Amino acid sequence: MARTESKMLALGTVAPEFSLLDTVSKKTMNLHALNGHKGTMIMFVCNHCPFVIHVNPEITKMAIEYQKKGIHFIAISSNDVENYPEDGPHYMRIKAKAENYTFPYLYDEDQSIAKKYNAACTPDFFLFDGELKLVYRGQLDDSRPGNGLPLTGKDLRNAIENLLKGEAIDPNQKPSIGCNIKWKSNNQ
Repeated sequence: MARTESKMLALGTVAPEFSLLDTVSKKTMNLHALNGHKGTMIMFVCNHCPFVIHVNPEITKMAIEYQKKGIHFIAISSNDVENYPEDGPHYMRIKAKAENYTFPYLYDEDQSIAKKYNAACTPDFFLFDGELKLVYRGQLDDSRPGNGLPLTGKDLRNAIENLLKGEAIDPNQKPSIGCNIKWKSNNQ
C-alpha cells in the first residue's frame, strides 16, 4: 500500500472548471451546475484504494449531513483504467450505489482535471467556499487503515463548520495520505 501525500494546492486558488461524465446518472456534469451556494467539497477518490475504502463511511455520512446546509460534494476518479480496470466507469457506478453516495461520482478519463487540481492521492480533499475559492485541502482526519484511530472526519468537519459559520479556517492543514493517483504512462 503506497503512501502518497497531497501536494497542497495554494489556499485561495479558484476551482478549475470541468465537464465530466457522472457515472451514476450517465450525464455530463460541470462544476458550476454542481457547486453549493455555501461551499463545494471536491474529493479525488477511486474504487480500489484501501485509504478510500477506509474513509467511505465517513464521507458518505458527511455528505448527507452537509448537503442540507449548502455544501455540495463531488467525487472524481482519475485513475488509469487501462491498468486498473476496477476503477472504470461501470465499476464506479456500482461502487457509488454500494456506498450510498448522495453525490455525483465523476470520471476524469484524460486525467486533465486531476492535473488542474494538482491532485496526488486518493483520497485528496479540496473544500471551496461559495465563490469557489480554496479554503481547505488536506486530510479527513488522523485515521488510516490499520492505525486503530477512530474515523471522525475531524479535520474536514472543522473546516466545513468554520466555513458555514463564516469563521477563519486554520491555514495550518495536514496533507491527506493515500494511494497515488494511477497516472497513464503518457501523463506522468
